[in-house]
Amino acid sequence: MKKLPIAILYFLCLTVQLHAQKEVKLAYRPAEDVKWSGTVHSEKTNILRLSNIAEPSILIYSPKKEINTGTAVVIAPGGGLRINSIESEGTMVADWLVKKGVTAIVLKYRLVPSEKGKVSGTAEQKEELLQKVFPYAISDALSAIDYVRKNAADLGVDPTKIGMMGFSAGGAVTMGVAYNYKTTNRPDFLVPIYPWTSKYSVRKPQDNEPPMLIVCATNDPLDLAMGSIHLYTSWKEMGFSVALHMYAKGGHGFGMLKRNTPSDTWIERFYDWALSEKLIVPISKVE
Repeated sequence: MKKLPIAILYFLCLTVQLHAQKEVKLAYRPAEDVKWSGTVHSEKTNILRLSNIAEPSILIYSPKKEINTGTAVVIAPGGGLRINSIESEGTMVADWLVKKGVTAIVLKYRLVPSEKGKVSGTAEQKEELLQKVFPYAISDALSAIDYVRKNAADLGVDPTKIGMMGFSAGGAVTMGVAYNYKTTNRPDFLVPIYPWTSKYSVRKPQDNEPPMLIVCATNDPLDLAMGSIHLYTSWKEMGFSVALHMYAKGGHGFGMLKRNTPSDTWIERFYDWALSEKLIVPISKVE
């Protein structure tokens, strides 16, 4: 793989952050059994990816005041908890949402320690490390929701309309939020997209779960379709509001990438669902 010069990678990473209004470091629970060294690594092939994130932060995208619906979505990009696919599953999603009057919060949660995206150790050691990091990533997502709710007035956000959306590993983080929230950091809706159920299994929901939309593709090569169905069923059996979009084709990791498959329009289906659930109420007609 041809590597881009460091100066170009720095510029690309900086450009992503400049598109957001600001970046905020989150309060977080220090890891007791995981150690990081070095700095965040940036690499761009067709899309920008980050790795070795040791301290959580958020990128805040705010819509124009005249179209601000008050709804906010915290977005957790995927990447196997090894990388953060911050562009196709983060900033591109945020760019789309702000045009609909939604405040978008891109979460840079803690990842497995790595050297330029490569994790050392045996397969068993890597799996053990992955499972150790999951709770910290989930904690970071809960911290992001808590931050948005506490600062709702300054952000122009309705504190009763703060949702959590995540892709793949970020989808598993979203599930973790559902299973671990408290009163102050309870999300008002959940959108796990091809959630990584093979590494973070479906569990019994809490007693007061919010509405959820699940998105996946039948031909997901990680075999996540059945996990998405089990997640849907767990909500349905408890009588919670839930919807599932299972596309025949789309594979895994489609995010905002265009693949000429039905999954290309998933974000429009999310918007339709949010409108029907009154999670988003447009102020005026927007493009």
